Amino acid sequence: MTPAFGMFVKYPEPGRVKTRLAAEIGDRLAADLYAAFLQDLMARFRNLPERRILAYTPDDERTREFFECRFDRGRREDSGYELWPQPEGSLAERMIAFFDKFGPEPVVLIGSDSPTLNRFDVEYALQRIREVDCVLGPAADGGLYLIGLRGEQASRILRKVEWGTSRVLEQTIGEARRFGLSLDTLRLWYDIDTLDDLNFLRGHLAAICQTHADWEDVSETRHMLDVLAGKPT
Repeated sequence: MTPAFGMFVKYPEPGRVKTRLAAEIGDRLAADLYAAFLQDLMARFRNLPERRILAYTPDDERTREFFECRFDRGRREDSGYELWPQPEGSLAERMIAFFDKFGPEPVVLIGSDSPTLNRFDVEYALQRIREVDCVLGPAADGGLYLIGLRGEQASRILRKVEWGTSRVLEQTIGEARRFGLSLDTLRLWYDIDTLDDLNFLRGHLAAICQTHADWEDVSETRHMLDVLAGKPT
């Protein structure tokens, strides 16, 4: 029973990603920052021993080409991921389609808004989903940065959740308990959606890079933070 690992990703088109943050720093910089998140996250998890899937949107040739060419400054090579186009529909519908496609074996899914998400936490989730029905990564805003499901549970527990609200974690736990699923949660982490989040990220990286020499590589994200701060690169 080998789990699969998936990441929901978007083409970093200005005006269509990080829109709340873009209202503060501009569409182009927000898109470039999100592209940096993608680069760091894809590199961090590309060598996981489990099956690895990039679930991309929109479903067009430009987006597929972008994710096929993310390494070695755009040179096409094996990225370590399968590519799967997300279907049309709400976030819940797209997540259900993902779990239906790659289940009923255990599946762990993350978003691409947490550039500092630690590999250890993902590896722990991939281990725990072998043993429990549901693993959740709670985000500081009341949402989720990770969800793992085993069996054919997705349509039952994801459909009624009010995605994009501060009640996502609460409601997902409630649905899991309602259906009698065994459950484990990871440590609290954070997404980057607003300028306040971005300022927290800058401070967090400054602190951990001083105290943890072996911290995850976030070089692309750090570069973009320097660009935003007006530092020479």
